[in-house]
Amino acid sequence: MSRKTQTLLAIAVVAGLVGYRMTRPAADAPGAAKPVAEEAAVAAKPLMLGNLQFQPCSLSSSFSRESLEAQCTTFEVPEDRANPAGRKVPLNIALLAPEKEGDLLPDPLFFLAGGPGQSAVDSFQQMGPAFKELRKHRNVILVDQRGTGKSNLLACEASPDAPSSAESYGVEAARCAAELSKKADLRFYTTTEAVADLDAVRDAIGATQINLYGVSYGTRVAQQYAMRHPQQTRSIVLDSPVPNSLQLGNIFARNLDDALALQFAQCSNVASCKDKLGDPRAELDALLARLRAQPVTVTYRDAASGEQREGQLTADTVAGLVRMYAYMPAAGALLPKLIHEAGAGRYENLMALTQMLQSDMKDSMAMGMQLSVVCSEDSESMTGAAGDEDTVLGNQMAQGLAEMCKVWPKGTAPADFHQPLATQVPALVLAGEFDPVTPPRYGEEVVKHLPNSRLFVLRGQGHAVLGAGCMPKLFAQFVEKADAKALDGACLDKLNYVPPFTSFNGWEP
Repeated sequence: MSRKTQTLLAIAVVAGLVGYRMTRPAADAPGAAKPVAEEAAVAAKPLMLGNLQFQPCSLSSSFSRESLEAQCTTFEVPEDRANPAGRKVPLNIALLAPEKEGDLLPDPLFFLAGGPGQSAVDSFQQMGPAFKELRKHRNVILVDQRGTGKSNLLACEASPDAPSSAESYGVEAARCAAELSKKADLRFYTTTEAVADLDAVRDAIGATQINLYGVSYGTRVAQQYAMRHPQQTRSIVLDSPVPNSLQLGNIFARNLDDALALQFAQCSNVASCKDKLGDPRAELDALLARLRAQPVTVTYRDAASGEQREGQLTADTVAGLVRMYAYMPAAGALLPKLIHEAGAGRYENLMALTQMLQSDMKDSMAMGMQLSVVCSEDSESMTGAAGDEDTVLGNQMAQGLAEMCKVWPKGTAPADFHQPLATQVPALVLAGEFDPVTPPRYGEEVVKHLPNSRLFVLRGQGHAVLGAGCMPKLFAQFVEKADAKALDGACLDKLNYVPPFTSFNGWEP
């Protein structure tokens, strides 16, 4: 992977709110739907839901080595609703029915993926266990948002040898837009269009009301749907929310630094960790400064193949690794040790993990769709923030995105798009105490305007927290009763902080 490709990937990660936990990829292509195995096909039968005919399928995912039995179909919607006779977008849809036959409740739950740019069909499996209780009596519907997964995917490969500068990002974006314009009008791949698609799917399956679970960017989609279709929205669950009122811009640099301060304090406040590893933030700053001045060529063992490889470690790739590991404090607990080792000139482990991260994420985000969303909805806020030059991420990402958005075709958003969601719809809002991208204060902002809502801030957790502790049980109870205030959240008190690793064997006993 070239440095240019690495940097563009870093921009996609920074621009995207993401919303998943990273695992090693399976061999199958993301979001692939295959016929069920022959022995299972005997029991599996086609399913008719409303006007949509589903066929048995098996979902494979880059986030899991296990397949998931489901029912799949496609549903065509107009790309431009003002021109219904024009090009159609085939939405890729998967339905997860209750495992046991019984009373099926009429209001399904729609799973809304993060990003922007993730496939709902592909990314569901890693969170699937958290839906086990809910699925006993409800269908779960996965819709690949237009431009993602198998719903007219908008993705481009970066030019391998293009220079790495803010101006060059605009050149790359223009090339990508020209390539994708052969298959899509990029103005019509925004959140607003996706919300209209969701309601069209709701109507097609014959559901009067639906429940929505959104994670990260998916919370923007959920809020916009509840704003446009309040009568059709029975409940919403917002996991790691982005307030409607927020424009993305360069919010990520400061949010990451704030989260790192909390996470690194887990080492600085423990004498044994501080004695062995020093001040993690000071060591990180020194490492980034050294790599910005002179990247390092490192020989390392490839995590996938076990072979010895050679690669260049840069400040950009280290910053990307730090950010993504901060999403998951269980992984972030290793950062002080990795940074300390690199500070002593031992770069091998850090290099191996940065390469593994890039491999895991290479095909997980549809960058064309992501640019259609952020450039149409947030481009005015994409400017460097005063005082952010000294952060881990700095202003380079915001400046690069601004250059991309100068040339990217833009759609339109309703005039009230960035107004807070204010509705009587029951809402459960979840936030992680250490979230580096959507901190708890975002959840506090959301619930201020939702009288039938409740916020849970999960101790020591990062981004996308539905699966933590007893949260899946509370999630199922909420969707069943649509009453967040009646939930007994005492079980969440059992969540503990992950101690920092002082060696590669773990933390101090």
